[in-house]
Amino acid sequence: MTALDLGLPAIGGLEGVPTTDEPQKAKDYKSDQEVRWCPGCGDYIVLNAVQSFLPALGLKRENIVFISGIGCSSRFPYYMNTYGMHSIHGRAPAIATGLATTRADLSVWVVTGDGDALSIGGNHLIHTLRRNVNLKILLFNNRIYGLTKGQYSPTSEEGKITKSTPYGSLDHPFNPVSLALGAEASFVGRALDSDRAGLTEVLRQAAEHRGSALVEIYQNCPIFNDGAFDVLKDTDEAPGRIINLKHGEPIRFGVEGEYGVVRSGFGTLGIARVSEAGEDALVVHDATLRDPSYAFALSRLSDQDLSHVVTGVFRSVSRPAYDDAARAQVERAAKAQPADLAALLLGNDTWIVAD
Repeated sequence: MTALDLGLPAIGGLEGVPTTDEPQKAKDYKSDQEVRWCPGCGDYIVLNAVQSFLPALGLKRENIVFISGIGCSSRFPYYMNTYGMHSIHGRAPAIATGLATTRADLSVWVVTGDGDALSIGGNHLIHTLRRNVNLKILLFNNRIYGLTKGQYSPTSEEGKITKSTPYGSLDHPFNPVSLALGAEASFVGRALDSDRAGLTEVLRQAAEHRGSALVEIYQNCPIFNDGAFDVLKDTDEAPGRIINLKHGEPIRFGVEGEYGVVRSGFGTLGIARVSEAGEDALVVHDATLRDPSYAFALSRLSDQDLSHVVTGVFRSVSRPAYDDAARAQVERAAKAQPADLAALLLGNDTWIVAD
């Protein structure tokens, strides 16, 4: 089913949001609030990247909204010179859904963390993604509960020693990208806080997408999980670990592109040396495939030990957005049968109880 089947226009993620002709700069998106994260926190990098990226969209700041839940990342709305709301634990997607559905003129962003989104908010997140609400969801993943001082989170590695798991975590962690693809999210990406160019590009594509766009951001917590992603920032280690996706190009990585992604087994992907597998064996990345199984197979290349981490846009497909469909349905119903409150209150499913 397409947008046209539902009587909806095939429009991009920013369509309908008022634009401005006045040139904007990053400073225009900085609020007057003191940024209060721990020194060295990866949140600073993401905040700066978002503030620098938003002017390129050319939207009016009063038509941009950031909604967060609870956690260190959820302070984000205070630092943005836009509208925003610091909501309650795990419920940001539900609140944002209501706003996006009732206000087509807004660009609505959700800022959340691995604990907020995947623990108490897990159900809200997966249903938002399957409904394909027109939201941009930034999931900060530092593999720890930072605000509550260092307990293990749904993305902490097995065996992780924390304040709440002194003998090591027994839990098997979520892979947020796999989870999103399992919910059939129409757009899924991943970026590193330290990769400014890569993060900005994924954010740009997410903003232009119509529907739910989830971007997982690996982000360092210098106090309770310092160095969690250091191997991905090491100039010697990173080339052999990070697999950066580029639509339409063969997937290869390494200092000289000596490794590549190939098909391996039943519906799975694997890593091989290009010299052994051959150029023709390399998978050419296609983020627009309707079936999410390919993107899911890509997500499974990312291991807990970070031996391989896939970044970039895994999936970007077009399907009707929930909020567009809801507004269209209300409009059709209003035309077919004008609102009659008395008729609604005294419909067939009401009874008058006699004395």
